[in-house]
Amino acid sequence: MVMLKKILRFPVFLILGLLVVLPIFILTNSVKAEEPHQPTDEYCLSCHADPDLKITLQSGETLSLYVDPKQHSEAVHTDAGIECHACHTDITTYPHPELLYTNARELSRNYYLACRQCHAINYEETLDSMHAQIAQEGNLDAPVCTDCHTAHYVKEPDNPRSLISETCGQCHIEINETYIHSVHGGALIEEDNPDVPVCTDCHGVHNIHDPRTAQFRVETPELCAHCHADQDLMNKYGLSSDVYDIYELSWHGVDVSVYKAIWPTIWHESAVCTDCHGVHNILSTENPESMVNPDNLLSTCQQCHEGVGPNWTDAWTGHHEISLSRTPYLFYVDYFYKTFTYLVLGLSFIYVILQIIRNTGNRIRRST
Repeated sequence: MVMLKKILRFPVFLILGLLVVLPIFILTNSVKAEEPHQPTDEYCLSCHADPDLKITLQSGETLSLYVDPKQHSEAVHTDAGIECHACHTDITTYPHPELLYTNARELSRNYYLACRQCHAINYEETLDSMHAQIAQEGNLDAPVCTDCHTAHYVKEPDNPRSLISETCGQCHIEINETYIHSVHGGALIEEDNPDVPVCTDCHGVHNIHDPRTAQFRVETPELCAHCHADQDLMNKYGLSSDVYDIYELSWHGVDVSVYKAIWPTIWHESAVCTDCHGVHNILSTENPESMVNPDNLLSTCQQCHEGVGPNWTDAWTGHHEISLSRTPYLFYVDYFYKTFTYLVLGLSFIYVILQIIRNTGNRIRRST
């Protein structure tokens, strides 16, 4: 009887035990199944909106941890709903893990790698760029994504368009100053002209190549032709769109074309656009400081053609078709040679025909 009571009592204890343990088990496992807490931008800015927030790195550098809430709210990533933890994947809550970077540059060169998570193609292009090349050679100041686009305030890179030259000018200070005073830079800065080229139009965006190479040099005419062979664009500013076609037919153009087709990696001295017009200092031909202003043209030619006299430039047509109104002497010389050439060819053709007729007649007479 006692044994029976013990047996009956056992399921009761089992049920009571399950009622106590089971809820605890379910609660514990449900907590483990939850996703780790990811802080929101508001949570992060509750500290990082403090302008005085900073840390001292092992190098002794003071690194500001301040993020301007207004600029951050206007960034393209914020508009897209991309929050802090998307880039700072190692930070999920406070306190943060210890920073193991020695100096600020080491930190930025490691954190910028987060960009490739979304911008894989652009990142791959940067690996072949001039910037990546000099970084591999040991210059760690070579720019990375966050140097050009910033880390927390990323905006449309060409809004306004002048922002592109300003960004490049952070490192290329002297070049940017020269560009600002050029015909292209002046129109961009003073008029906000959308048609003029900025740095990235000529040098590329993420795949920037070394402009000092032979290949870049022989490709310069085609680079300039992107705009200057565009008839609609040139008509808009009263410029000739024939400049590239005429250059191609010139001795310089033919020579460069041959090297481009056969020996693109061999340096060649035949003149390309930038040799005569300048690189970043291109000015209107009417500007007295322009390399191709009539008063400066001879000295520009003498850079390659040493010792040529003052009449040398009389043969220069300025990338225009030879015409009676613009270049009368060349027009008459050209007209004479064209006429003389056709006359000689015509008379030679008649002579050959007459010789054929004569020889044919002689053969007929001999055969009879």
